[in-house]
Order: sequence, then structure tokens, then C-alpha cells
Amino acid sequence: MDSRNPDSSSSASRRKPWVVLGVIASIVVAVWLLLMVMPKGFKATHEEIGSGKPAVVFVYDPGLAISNSQTEQMNEARAHLGDNALFLLARAGTPDGDKMIATYRAESAEVLLFDPTGKLIKRQYGVIGANELMQWLRL
Repeated sequence: MDSRNPDSSSSASRRKPWVVLGVIASIVVAVWLLLMVMPKGFKATHEEIGSGKPAVVFVYDPGLAISNSQTEQMNEARAHLGDNALFLLARAGTPDGDKMIATYRAESAEVLLFDPTGKLIKRQYGVIGANELMQWLRL
């Protein structure tokens, strides 16, 4: 024990729980912030096409770097448009994705636009920027 300050050990032990609580609270806040800024996932099913909202479908190929860039642009457009449009993926190599790709004769990295009734009205190879996607949707 410190002869100059006999209460130093009891003071340190009283502060220790607060330090631990502070560290835990900081970790919880950091995890929460990370979850809030993470992009929302995209549905890879297509039954919602034609349900009254326009739909953007990207033919996602995990082997292409362009796929990540296009999904980032779609996330940005979705952040501005909210639930006014559908943003979907047709993943190459999955049953749903391969069916969609075959039905519309789509190719990897192609973006398809469907009107609210489900009619294919536009297609273009990506990367298509968020602003252009929003113009496509005219919302």
C-alpha cells in the first residue's frame, strides 16, 4: 500500500467498474453504428416484379468486379427512392437467377428495368450510376 495515500487502492477499485462499463458501452455504440451504415441486402427472388412498383434487376456475377460497383450504385439510388421501387439481383449460378437470366436472355453485369406491370422496358450493361437509375425510374 502507498504510505503517502492510504486511500489510493480503494479509489482505484471504485473507478474500475465505471471504466469497464464505459468500454462496454463504447463497443456497443461502435457495433450499432457499423450496423446502421452497412448497406441493405438485395433480394434475389423475382416474384415481386409486376406487383405495382417498377423494378431494377441487376445480373450479379460474383466473379466480376463490376458487380460490387453496380450494387453500390443501386444502394445509393435505393437510399433516395425508398420503397418506391424494387432493387433486385439475378445471381448467376442460382436457380432463381439462372431462370431469370434465361427468360430475358440477360448477360452478366446487365441491368434490366421493369415497369410496374412487369414488362421489361429497358436494359443496359453496368455500371449505371445512381442518378441515372433514378432517372430511369422517374420517381
